[in-house]
Amino acid sequence: MPKFSNLFGARTYATKTRTYSDAIEALNSLQTNFATLEAIRKSQKKSQALAIPEMIEWTRRIGYKPSDLDKLNIIHVTGTKGKGSTCAFTHSILARYVPSVLSKIGLYTSPHLKSVRERISINGRPLPEEAFARYFFEVWDRLESSSSPSPEEDERFAAMGAGMKPVYFRFLTLLSFHVFLSEKVDTAIYEVGIGGEYDSTNIIERPTAVGISSIGIDHTRVLGSTLTEIAWNKGGIMKTGTKAFSVEQPKEAWDALQGRADEKKVELVEVPVHPIVKQTKLGIDADFQQINASLAVSLAQQHLTVLGHPPSPACDATSLNDEFLEGLKTASWPGRCQTIIEPGEKKKLEWLIDGAHTDESITVATKWFGKKARKDSRKVLVFNQQTRDAGSLVGKLHSILGTDVTFDEVVFCSNITWSSGDYQSELTSMNTSEQEVRDLVVQKQLAEHWAKLDPGSKPTVVRTIEEAVKYVRGLEYDDVQVLVTGSLHLVGGLLVVLEGR
Repeated sequence: MPKFSNLFGARTYATKTRTYSDAIEALNSLQTNFATLEAIRKSQKKSQALAIPEMIEWTRRIGYKPSDLDKLNIIHVTGTKGKGSTCAFTHSILARYVPSVLSKIGLYTSPHLKSVRERISINGRPLPEEAFARYFFEVWDRLESSSSPSPEEDERFAAMGAGMKPVYFRFLTLLSFHVFLSEKVDTAIYEVGIGGEYDSTNIIERPTAVGISSIGIDHTRVLGSTLTEIAWNKGGIMKTGTKAFSVEQPKEAWDALQGRADEKKVELVEVPVHPIVKQTKLGIDADFQQINASLAVSLAQQHLTVLGHPPSPACDATSLNDEFLEGLKTASWPGRCQTIIEPGEKKKLEWLIDGAHTDESITVATKWFGKKARKDSRKVLVFNQQTRDAGSLVGKLHSILGTDVTFDEVVFCSNITWSSGDYQSELTSMNTSEQEVRDLVVQKQLAEHWAKLDPGSKPTVVRTIEEAVKYVRGLEYDDVQVLVTGSLHLVGGLLVVLEGR
């Protein structure tokens, strides 16, 4: 039995030496299990109303006020598709200004692919295991030993749930605040988790710049079922006194964003694709990344200007300086438009990997694969999605490729990492039905669905990601291109298996 056995009953780890493995075990105990998640979703409006007050109280209990975060000079980024890539491009640009202008750049993103430490990085490096464990238990212990300032407050926050430890993502957000403030980070880039208005990152009061990537339909039970509702929620990260930048949006989304900007007295600027970006080979190599790179250019330029160090030579609507160009060319974002070629004397095996998991992201990832597909190669699809409408996603993927690119083999697997039935410890997921995952319910349905979509290809169901990799490697074709998509959980597990860890 784990030492940290349930969501809110986790106890202090009593030994003198607390390791990184102990931290991961404790952190995993804060995941919301499937049954609890369903209950939360049914009372979503109540949970949302309490989200920010809870987060402010937890922040106080670990020793900080929201205004303390101003020291981090935060760039805050939301969106449905492309917000992580935007953060990666922004970080890569600003890294060219270390140490001449900036000292330490913190980056907080989600989800992680292989290690939770990826979510909290400084100057491009995930927090080392020893430091992660130390800071983790500092936050853990402060929450354990603290209480609200008065019996009335204590009772009120206990009723809200703030007397308990926060769930997984909120805890990591608290941890990022503690790490970045302790390490004296002077620039931080924060990717919103879900939405914006009620997201745990939205206790930030004075960001240097706000970015909004492409908005689409996703997380409807949390954010609303229309573009207007979703955009309203994402526009919640705008702050009075801070300039906001958005890529071109559908009219309903733009109108909702502009309404929020007017409400908060914020200047909202629409960012087109920069002409120089169009001519540049981006580090994250896909045509659709041009708009995310252009948004990053605007965010980095505004950030440097607010800090009193406008880029020199200046960047404008028609030109970019060497630092910005180099940042765009060297940006990387694993699991997004990523290509891995496995060396082999007899067979060329190329993995084309993108964690697309929404209609919009599946569309652009599929088009990316279509451009990469070689005429004479054998094509394989490896797909997993447990929580969204998986049938709709594979249907869209099939319709986009049409008859131009067809798959010889299609492999549906669960998000379990190893053939032993175990998850990689940092990829453990409790927010799906364990029984459905083990019984491969979704995978079997997808195989039946695909057989109707494309009778000419061979659908196969396997239990785990490791078995999917073994199956692909065992195919007796000379030239194989594999599209891996549908879930960042799948992509993370695949990268772990490919590395043999």
